[in-house]
Order: sequence, then C-alpha cells, then structure tokens
Amino acid sequence: MLEMRDFEEASELVKKVTLETKLLYSGYFSAQTGNRVYLKPENMQNTGAYKIRGAYYKISKMTDEQRSRGLITASAGNHAQGVAYAAKHYGVAATIVMPTVTPLIKVNRTKGYGANVILKGDVYDESCEYALKLAEEQGLTFIHPFNDLTVATGQGSIAMEIIKELPTVDTILVPIGGGGLATGVSVLAKTLNPKIKVIGVEPAGAACLKASLEAGEVVTLPSVKTIADGTAVKTPGDKLFPYLRDFIDDIITVEDEELIVAFLDLIENHKIVAENSGLLTIAAAKHLPAEDKKIVSIISGGNMDVITMSTLVQHGLIARDRVFTVSVLLPDKPGQLVKVASVISEQNANVIKLDHNQFYSINRNDLVELRITVEAFGTEHKQQIVKALEESGFRPKLVKTAGSITI
Repeated sequence: MLEMRDFEEASELVKKVTLETKLLYSGYFSAQTGNRVYLKPENMQNTGAYKIRGAYYKISKMTDEQRSRGLITASAGNHAQGVAYAAKHYGVAATIVMPTVTPLIKVNRTKGYGANVILKGDVYDESCEYALKLAEEQGLTFIHPFNDLTVATGQGSIAMEIIKELPTVDTILVPIGGGGLATGVSVLAKTLNPKIKVIGVEPAGAACLKASLEAGEVVTLPSVKTIADGTAVKTPGDKLFPYLRDFIDDIITVEDEELIVAFLDLIENHKIVAENSGLLTIAAAKHLPAEDKKIVSIISGGNMDVITMSTLVQHGLIARDRVFTVSVLLPDKPGQLVKVASVISEQNANVIKLDHNQFYSINRNDLVELRITVEAFGTEHKQQIVKALEESGFRPKLVKTAGSITI
C-alpha cells in the first residue's frame, strides 16, 4: 500500500540527490489557456529528469545484499540515468538496457554516471524483457522503471513539493508512460487534498492507460508510435493500475504535432528545453477549459539531443507559418528573380532558400519553377506575402513538403 509515512520519508530522502525545482509562473501559457499556469521544471533536475527521485528512494530501501549483487534496469533514458546516478552514490554496479533508438545524449550520460549500457530492442518493452532475462541469469537486482510501488512513492515527492509551494493548486497535469509518476503524484495529492484534480497526459500514439481504463483492466497496445520516446510504453504497470484507476481524474491525449508547437512555445517564451515527453503537459494545458484555475504542468525531463532539437524547431516554425515554401512559375529570361525578390522584400519577409528548376517544362523557353522558402511573422503575414505575389501575377502555390525546407 502507498502510505503517507512512506511519502514523507521519500520526500526527505530524495533531498540528498535532488535539486529544488521551484514552480515557474507562465504568463504566456496563462494567456493562451485562460488559466493560471505554473511549470514544475524537472528538466532542470539532477540527471535532467524526475526519475532520480524514484530510483534513489528504491535503492535506499534495498538491503545491502540486494545492492551488492549489482543492479539492472531497462529504460528509454531518464530512469536509466536516475538508476546510474543513484547506484554511483551508493557505490554499486549498475547495468542498463536501453532501446536501440534511445537518443545518444541519454546513452552517453548514462555511461557517464558509470553504468554499463546495453542497447537491445526497438521499444522499452523489448528492452525490459531482455533486462529481466539478464537479472535471472546473473542474479542481479532488477529495478522496474515504473511498475514498482516504492519507485512510485519516490516520484510522489514531486507532489509534496508542488503542494507545499502552491497549496491552492487546482489541477496537476502529469505525463504518463507506464504510470509511476502519475501514481505517486495522484495518490499523494489526493491524500493531502481530495479537491485537487490530477489529470494524466499520454501521447495519442501510445495511450496505453487510456485504453486500459476504457477496458477496465490492463491491456497491451499492439504497437506505439510517438516522438515522445520517454512515454512510448505499450502496457501500463499492473501494480499501479488500481491506483491510477482510482486517483486519476481524467486522461488527455496529445498528438505529436502539438508537442512540436509546445516545444517552440516553451523555448521562445521561457528559454526552457524540454524533451518530447516533458512537453505533454504543456500541450495538454490548452485542452483544459478556461476557468482561471491554478494549473501545474510537470515538465518531466529535458534530455534531448541537438539533432532532435533542431528538427523540432524547424517543424515548429512550419506549423506556426513562421517558415513556408511557395512555388511560382516564371518566364526563363533575365530579371524575373529580381522581380519576385522585390515583391517579397516589400512585404518585410526574409528569403531563406531559393530553388530554381529550369527543367520544370520540356520547353525551357516557356516556364521555369522557382521555389522560395520564406521566413514570416505568422499566418497573417504568410497570407499577406502570398497575396502580394498573386497580385503581381506570379500565381504562387504553397508547397506542403516540410522536408524541402532547410534552416
């Protein structure tokens, strides 16, 4: 059972290895949502995510014999770093099995904390199966990343901090992969104040808890597909499911496209980098009714590699009509490019890229295609630029292929 005394113990113990992540009030997201939105920036935590809390508390509750056998776990990255960090603190060996698609930054940082990393499986569930096999063969002590009530208790220390800092919080938005964080946060929050709503947020392409709640029992998704790799879980924890069923008020699912826009909003307005799973609660805040409620969005982690980051920035700009590509057909004769450039310049737009295709038509003396990638201020400005090109007789057509855009 999850008991208050254990939450209190965990909240004190984790202070040995955690940083104080104070709530940040977001004027931007408050204006966007019609609520008072606060951010719990666990992306600024040691190891870059909240997972250090549950991992450390779990290891602290083990016997010396359990620790001395060596530890093993499976993780998409953040739990891996939490276990590696905590194991190093206790001076014990740790082996981490990670999916082969885990971002390099998470792999390298896990190794940097002294753990032995094994890449196995395409998704977490396959990595976990292999880790359990190694644990049995080698006598290692397995630490489940979420389906463990002690781990969940450690994660619940986040709720303790939120409520101490903002006792009048109305709603806590919590990301869900397997359900460990959501279990700890919801049980403690509801125990301290039953009026607090705790809403879970899942990626639409990996909504295993929503499917399980609808079925009334734990179910396994046939597959998962989401850019939120830290929450790409097929099956929620069966040990956690009764708590999630009883303490979570609702589930919001978020599309990957929403995460892309949330990343751009967060980095531009708060200079905060969050990984895709950490963005779930930022995107979900826009799904809530505008009721001037105090909402806390838990940003669960910020371990994102720079390649993924640059891709999100690019696609976020496209989604916001801040960057777009337009095609115009021109006579193949001198001076045409200058005319197009002048029209765009008059609209205070910036040309990022030009692609001049002389092979658009068999008759090169007829027409050539010019694709122009433009930086704009947003949708209204984009429409203004396209209209100006139309009025100048260039017959512009918007190009939808985002892959043609390079920043």
